Amino acid sequence: MFGLKTEASFDSAHFLTDYYGKCENLHGHRWRVVVYLQQEELQESGTMRGMVLDFGAFKRAVREVVNSLDHTFLVEEGSLSPATVAALESEGFSLTFLPFRTTAENLARWICEQLQAKGLPVCQVDCYETPYNCATYRP
Repeated sequence: MFGLKTEASFDSAHFLTDYYGKCENLHGHRWRVVVYLQQEELQESGTMRGMVLDFGAFKRAVREVVNSLDHTFLVEEGSLSPATVAALESEGFSLTFLPFRTTAENLARWICEQLQAKGLPVCQVDCYETPYNCATYRP
């Protein structure tokens, strides 16, 4: 079994709907994302012969997904009133609407799914919301 790992990070704000604690309030994180690839065999031909995947291609794919979340307000669909959304957008805030509660666990899964859709053999995504707290998703 062969594997690769790369990391990326992004800054964003979020809040947790229907949560009773500090995280129900708008707050931000410097999220750290670690992505692992795994493959039984190395590629046998072409420019990636002897590789799982070219590190440059791997890093670009991860950063493309992660950068789509950078410096945005991550919002669970339906969690804000239309008037609030309109007010935020009229002020020029960048909102990213996601179809799930914006927990580290759900973000790890979403990032994994985005990368798998690009054809990457993802076996694990770690999503750190603080230097000491990490959620892991394994497909």
